[in-house]
Amino acid sequence: MTSTFSAPEAAAGRATSASCSPGRRVWRRFRQQRLGYWSLIVFTVAFVLSLAGPLWSNDRPLVVRYDGHLYFPLFKTYPETTFGGDFPAPADYLDPYIRQRFSAPGNFALYPLNPYYYDTLNYFSATPNPAPPSRENWLGTDDRGRDLFARLLYGFRVSVMFGLVLTLIGTVIGMLAGALQGYFGGRTDIVGQRLIEIWSALPELYLLIIFASIFEPGFILLIVLLSLFGWIGLSDYVRAEFLRNRQQDYVRAARAMGLSSAQIIWRHVLPNSLTPVITFLPFRMSGSILALTSLDFLGLGVPSPTPSLGELLAQGKANLDAWWISLSTFGVLVMTLLLLTFMGDALRNALDTRMSAVTGGGGRL
Repeated sequence: MTSTFSAPEAAAGRATSASCSPGRRVWRRFRQQRLGYWSLIVFTVAFVLSLAGPLWSNDRPLVVRYDGHLYFPLFKTYPETTFGGDFPAPADYLDPYIRQRFSAPGNFALYPLNPYYYDTLNYFSATPNPAPPSRENWLGTDDRGRDLFARLLYGFRVSVMFGLVLTLIGTVIGMLAGALQGYFGGRTDIVGQRLIEIWSALPELYLLIIFASIFEPGFILLIVLLSLFGWIGLSDYVRAEFLRNRQQDYVRAARAMGLSSAQIIWRHVLPNSLTPVITFLPFRMSGSILALTSLDFLGLGVPSPTPSLGELLAQGKANLDAWWISLSTFGVLVMTLLLLTFMGDALRNALDTRMSAVTGGGGRL
């Protein structure tokens, strides 16, 4: 295998690589992993679009012009009487009567691309629920008449936000526990390991079932309960890195200069022990999303009508003839996990210093 660069070009590339910061070199190696790089772009775009979901998947118009006045139903709730209705209840903007009022001369309503929210019931559908895909409902409806596309869009957003929060909390706790055990060692390490072994032996699923029967399941409760156990695996890797790095010469020099243990950990040992932490972030996030999906499938997750991929999978199991529910939900879940896996593999290769040595400082082979 021969390099596509000449010797002077390769030497210049290595000189440029040596002058770059470590973070920039890692980012350059990550961009060379095309599958992981494009997975990051696709995942980021999908998450941003889900965050902006109310702008293009909502049952309220973005702007309404009625009798010479402008209304913004997306940001304010208006009664039906505002638009010529008979009741002071909040207006149903999918009601044919309200739509007819908006279509009068001089009036208009700008609806989102998909005029359904995740909890909108399509009362005016001519097909029994669950309805198959149609022009009205792109991916069909679930067994309650809610638009499946909107449920998947907002369910994806909830799953990713849950994964981000759970990963962040588990990473912080795992790094703290592993750093203390690995840096101080000795009795601190032994006692910490025994406590972790006892804690990890607790039946996590049984505890979730018990707390779900006592308290109403919700986003915050699930975060707290899963965070109690989600840090254990990461702490072992951080502990091993600290045990190795605490014996390095730069740590001894820092001690000789009079730096405190907290300063040595934060400034010197921790930055050189972050490789396993960063590498496992996408995989930990995919595990968090799978955990939420599994709990929702078992009925122990977020309460209804919160959009959930696991709840949709349970609906698909209960309605085997409604193939569009299982197929679309399974597709969203698989694509999410695949993107995170590709990102994790690319990140692991980018942090592997041997990859830089093989490629000659960034040149392609």
